[in-house]
Amino acid sequence: MVESPREDLHRRTGVITGIRGTDGSPPYQVRWSDSDGGRESLVYPGPDAHIEHPPGGTGADVS
Repeated sequence: MVESPREDLHRRTGVITGIRGTDGSPPYQVRWSDSDGGRESLVYPGPDAHIEHPPGGTGADVS
């Protein structure tokens, strides 16, 4: 989730679909769930971003 830096903009949420850096570090491949219609992009999260794990899980794919 990326918080909006301005009051007139909305926060953006998305799903991390891939990790491109080594050892789990950025950039992350993210599929946005907002008005971008599921567009994907590489993200280097800044201080206004945070990761929320699914309820009851860590978000890690251990298969």
